[in-house]
Amino acid sequence: MEKDKVCGGNTKYSGFFDFKQAYNFLYSWFSDYEYDIEENSYSEKIKPEGKEIEIEWTAERDITDYFRFSVKVRWLIVGMTSQDVGGKKLNKGEIRLDITGYLIKDYDKKWESTAFSKFLRGVYDRYIIRGRIEEYEDRISEEVDEALAQIKSFLALEARREA
Repeated sequence: MEKDKVCGGNTKYSGFFDFKQAYNFLYSWFSDYEYDIEENSYSEKIKPEGKEIEIEWTAERDITDYFRFSVKVRWLIVGMTSQDVGGKKLNKGEIRLDITGYLIKDYDKKWESTAFSKFLRGVYDRYIIRGRIEEYEDRISEEVDEALAQIKSFLALEARREA
């Protein structure tokens, strides 16, 4: 199995938001794109300035029997407090999101059995399917960019709605 980091990006938002809705929005976005999502870690710390929450997801989707998209999502929420805004409970604080996309080749390790088959996989990747690899790298980059754009828009829209 070979895992290549293809792309990454991040966004930061400060202000009012509904944490649960933002979480569900991004989770649903990945589900709609048929990713299997695993929450690797979730931690909450109570600090004087508010809650600090760290969450890590791995979202994966098989593209073919050789290629898999893998996306790491890291949430960091700092200084989160709850406040009443117009009769509605909202959170206030800062959200930082890092999203990194990987292209995994030979995820079932079919080409890992011998040194010779590993060599053949290298030849296969470099010379035979180079164009397909580049196409999949472009696709995962577009999906990571789209996920970031969607969550940015969601948070901005929520902020305008609450203002």
